[in-house]
Amino acid sequence: MTSVLVERRGRVGTITLNKPEKLNAWDQPMRNRIVAALREFDADSSVGAVLLTGTGERAFSAGQDFAEAHDFDADRAEAWIREWETFYGTLRRLTKPVVAALNGTAAGSAFQVALLCDIRVGHDAVKMGQPEINSGIASITGPWIMKEILGMSRTTELTLTGRMMEARECRDIGILHHLVSRADVMAKSLQIAEELAAKAPLAMRLDRAWLADMTEEAFRTTIDAAIRVHRESYASGEPARKMEEFMAQRGHQLGQAT
Repeated sequence: MTSVLVERRGRVGTITLNKPEKLNAWDQPMRNRIVAALREFDADSSVGAVLLTGTGERAFSAGQDFAEAHDFDADRAEAWIREWETFYGTLRRLTKPVVAALNGTAAGSAFQVALLCDIRVGHDAVKMGQPEINSGIASITGPWIMKEILGMSRTTELTLTGRMMEARECRDIGILHHLVSRADVMAKSLQIAEELAAKAPLAMRLDRAWLADMTEEAFRTTIDAAIRVHRESYASGEPARKMEEFMAQRGHQLGQAT
C-alpha cells in the first residue's frame, strides 16, 4: 500500500497520509515522499494551493513512528533532526499556501506540521497536542512553533504536561480556523484551498516568503538546539525506555477497552 497519495483536484494539489493502521505515523520514507510532493506542486504553475490530509477517521497523523525512533543513537538523532529541518523548511518556504484538512488527531510532529500549514480545518473529534514528554522524547521544535502562535504561557503548559487539546479548545485559541462536521472537513478545506489558489500568485509568494523571513533566525537557532538536545537525549537511552513504557500502557488500555 502506498503510504502517501498524491493527486490534483483542479488547481489544488492534495497530499494524503495513507497509513491508517499506524494512525498515519510517519517514518523517513514517508516524510521524504511528502517533501517531494510539496516540491513537485510548488514547481507546477497550474497548482495554486496545496491541501494536506490523512486517511481514516482516527488520526491526521500520530506523528513519529516509534518503530523507527526506538533504536536511534546520537548520530541518527542528529540526522533525524536534519530531516525535520528539510520537511519544515520546505513547508515554510513553499511559494503556495497550504491547507490542513484534519480528519483526526494531530499529535507531536504532526501537530507541528499542522501548525506550519496556513489554514487548519477540523471537526469535533479532532485532538491536537505535543505529547512527546509522555514517551520520553524531548520537545524542541514543537515549543518554538507553538510559542510563535500561542505565546509562552500556553506553550510551557502544553510542552510540560503533554496533554492533548479537544477541538473546541483548539478553535478557541485560534489553531483551528474552521470547525465543521466530520463529513464537511474535506469539502470546506477544498473550498478554502481553491479560494487561495485564485489569489494573485506573486503577492501570495511574497507574503509567504515574508512570513517565513520574520522567523528564519529563530528557526535556525531551534534546529541547532534540537540537534544538541536530541543527541544528549538519545545517547542516554531514556527515549527508548519511555517509549516501551508508553506503548505497554497503551496496549493495556486498549485491552481493557475490548
